[in-house]
Amino acid sequence: MNLKSLPITLTTALLGLSLPYAQAEEVTLQHNGVTLNANLQMADDSTLADGTVLITHGTLAHNGMDIITTLQELLADEGKNSLAINLSLGLSERHGMYDCSVEHTHKHEDAVSEIGQWVNWLKQKGSDSIVLMGHSRGGNQTAMFADEVSDPAVKAQVLIAPQTWSAEYEAKGYETRYSQPLAPLIEKAEELQDKGGQQWLTKTGFIYCNDSKVIPSAFLSYYTPNDKFDTPTLLQSAKLPTLVFYGTEDDVVADLNEKMAHVSNDKVTTVGIDGSDHFFQDLYADEVIERTLEFFDSL
Repeated sequence: MNLKSLPITLTTALLGLSLPYAQAEEVTLQHNGVTLNANLQMADDSTLADGTVLITHGTLAHNGMDIITTLQELLADEGKNSLAINLSLGLSERHGMYDCSVEHTHKHEDAVSEIGQWVNWLKQKGSDSIVLMGHSRGGNQTAMFADEVSDPAVKAQVLIAPQTWSAEYEAKGYETRYSQPLAPLIEKAEELQDKGGQQWLTKTGFIYCNDSKVIPSAFLSYYTPNDKFDTPTLLQSAKLPTLVFYGTEDDVVADLNEKMAHVSNDKVTTVGIDGSDHFFQDLYADEVIERTLEFFDSL
């Protein structure tokens, strides 16, 4: 499978010096009343018809964080295009980390439809060979997309330190972070949802944000028990060729290696990067790309 591509004419603005490498363009599309944006990084001497890697970032993050820009640059160096998307999180033209002072209306599963919109955008631009890539929560959301949507243009997925989950761990983690139990808040959100869902949860701990204002449906989306939040569980039935990376020093998804050991699916390959934490910095990113290129060659 060829994953190279050439700069194409788009009615978008060059990012120029805002990124550490050239031939990058910000591209946009409209979806559910908001403007989605992404960074299209083109390799030399190729076209979108040669394929693209579609990259999704982690929790409340963005496509300009170090791990994403590094992956795009390394892929371009190897002649591979990439499209690093910004999940809207309910906001139009979102850039940078999500501001915790902003009301939360976004849902975990929103990413699935937004990834789908970008897949369709790439196909419309001539790319019929797409590999999905996701980091952290974005890895789980990528796997959810692959589980729910079958598209012949999507050839494989690469999941970098994808999210793991258990109801017990989530409840314990919430109480540790916010000094209050999770279950009563889920009950309160359910009650508000039953009353129409228009009344907000206020002064509420939500994901990484203290004292948040959260619509009940958003709170329930992230905290109602759902086995699909656990990427290894989801991958038991994966149909796409899948490469999963874990870092041996990762304390964010510290149980990923152990859980992946129980995944029995010949479509799934797991690779450990010795010494890396959750963000695969510097030479660890080079190793991720090296092993990813080997994976591409095997497809």
